[in-house]
Amino acid sequence: MNVAALIDHTLLRADATKAEITKLTEEAKKYEFASVCVNPTWVAYCAEQLAGTSVKVCTVIGFPLGANTSEVKAFEAANAIKNGAGEVDMVINIGALKDGDHTLVEQDIKAVVEAAAGKALVKVIIETSLLTDEEKVKASELAVRAGADFVKTSTGFSSGGATPEDVALMRRTVGDQVGVKASGGVRSLEDMTKMVEAGATRIGASSGVKIMEGGQSTSSY
Repeated sequence: MNVAALIDHTLLRADATKAEITKLTEEAKKYEFASVCVNPTWVAYCAEQLAGTSVKVCTVIGFPLGANTSEVKAFEAANAIKNGAGEVDMVINIGALKDGDHTLVEQDIKAVVEAAAGKALVKVIIETSLLTDEEKVKASELAVRAGADFVKTSTGFSSGGATPEDVALMRRTVGDQVGVKASGGVRSLEDMTKMVEAGATRIGASSGVKIMEGGQSTSSY
């Protein structure tokens, strides 16, 4: 298992400073992580710092609540891609899913997929900690129908993060059509291995360096 190539090296705290973001990009270059995952305000800077490397810039859309309108999410995605993002992780309209408004949820995802238009991978955050198993299955199905590249467990900013059980459920639902990203609470190589064995093909973690060094992080993401 090429551990580093599966990790989105993540820093999404509201109080993240430029020095911390710079450190994130330097670590990503050193270990050759799949991407750095940062808030949209840092995308252009990270793209500049990572130019000429294999590390992509990933950002978040409608984060962390998913309650923006579809038009805003689409604009946010297009703007991030223009600034250098190669991957966008969008949060679904969770309330609409729980209301059973599946058409709205699918159209919301599709708006971002269309904004990405083959220029960036789209990962769909379904926020598993707020959903029943039935809702997790439906959200994953809608993401596939809307043309997403990945389904993702969590923002890391809600009531819980990824579990092997949720990853396995999502993998069974989407089959081999799309990737599954586990994020939130993956703090060690042991945690990561469990997620990969359950079906994850990408890991979102702020503990990437600790994972590479075989340590254990206390980070919540």
